[in-house]
This record gives sequence, C-alpha cells and structure tokens, in this order.
Amino acid sequence: MTDRPSVCPALRYQDAKGAIALLTETFGFTEVAVHENEDGTVAHAELAYGNGVVMLGTASGEGAYGRAARDLGPASVYVAVEDPDAHHARAVAAGARIVVPLTDTDYGSRQYVVRDAEGNLWCFGTYAPGLPSSGPS
Repeated sequence: MTDRPSVCPALRYQDAKGAIALLTETFGFTEVAVHENEDGTVAHAELAYGNGVVMLGTASGEGAYGRAARDLGPASVYVAVEDPDAHHARAVAAGARIVVPLTDTDYGSRQYVVRDAEGNLWCFGTYAPGLPSSGPS
C-alpha cells in the first residue's frame, strides 16, 4: 500500500480556474499542483482534501483524452468531512448553490450537496466508506 490515493476523480471544466477557486476558497481543498497551457488555461491540476485528491483541467476537444471526454456530462463527487455543519456554514457564507440541504441520512451520514457552476455535484458529509482488510478472508 502506498501513501497515494488509488482512486482520483478527474473532472473537466470550461472555467478550470473558477473551479479551483471554488474548491479551495469555499470548500477548503489545497492546491497540490496547477500546470497551465501556453494560453493560460489549466492543463492539469491536483487538489487535495484529507487523504483524497481530485484532478481537473480545462475542457478541450484536443488530443485523444479531450476527444473522448468531449461529451461527458456533470459528475458527482463525495467528500468525507469532519464537521459537516461548519463546512456547510462556510459554503453558505461563500454563496455556494446548495441543492440538498444539510440533513441526517438513514445510513448515519450528516451531509449536504452543492452544484458547481458547471453542473457537477459536490456532496460533503460524514459517511466515509472503508477499504476491505488486506488480510485473508
């Protein structure tokens, strides 16, 4: 096992710099890396929250990946947070578009959902899936 996450959501944005600002300023992500193209658009960015990382960049129809990702729709990303009430209050204060209010679920999570400017859903709550044990079953 490594200290790197094995699964990293990767999203494409028309305004990747705006997405980076939302995720860092409103939701508390930390910039790990931001690489720009010659035209100033974001070629690749990595933002961390806890032990997770999300990658993002500016949407384009160029290159094999850009052509394959051209017709992608919005995504939904879940982020486990320690204090969803405080996290929610920060999001509301920043003017985030809350689409599911802070609530307690039947499965024990306290969470809320935000839609970003490009239609992606960001879910923040206390539910944190576990990994299977590495020992014999």
